Amino acid sequence: MPEVHGWAAWLEHTELAVWIRQDLWLYPILEIVHIVGIVLLVGPAWMFDLRILGFAENISVVKLADHFLRWSRRGLFLILPSGLLLFITQAATLVANPVFWLKLSLIGLAGLNAWLFHRLVFTSVSSWDSHKATPVAAKMIALASLMLWVMVISCGRLLAY
Repeated sequence: MPEVHGWAAWLEHTELAVWIRQDLWLYPILEIVHIVGIVLLVGPAWMFDLRILGFAENISVVKLADHFLRWSRRGLFLILPSGLLLFITQAATLVANPVFWLKLSLIGLAGLNAWLFHRLVFTSVSSWDSHKATPVAAKMIALASLMLWVMVISCGRLLAY
């Protein structure tokens, strides 16, 4: 993996990475944007998952998904660029840290989990949308989502120390 470490070291020494690191306000602003993005992505996901697990059963799953998915997308639009910019400031350190790779793997699993929900379970939502038993598969995916996002956030915090 020497190529990855060499690439990461080069990335960390680009003008952009140095500028972000050295500017008094830029790095903290990027962190704040990243955290707001996490809130906008994970908060709605959690609320939706809790609905799938049986909380607030009087609220339509379809309407909740439509409302929350828009917020989650907005969060993703904040997380991706801010996360990449934060990454380049310490790329060499991060690529050598197994927690970083665990975090990326968990994000990939969370994305796969969401994809599975929308491709395999949500397609039949009209039959269980309101006041009907939520399928066990939907509940398992929702529980996995909750756990995956807690682990992703935990890894992010561990990387800060």
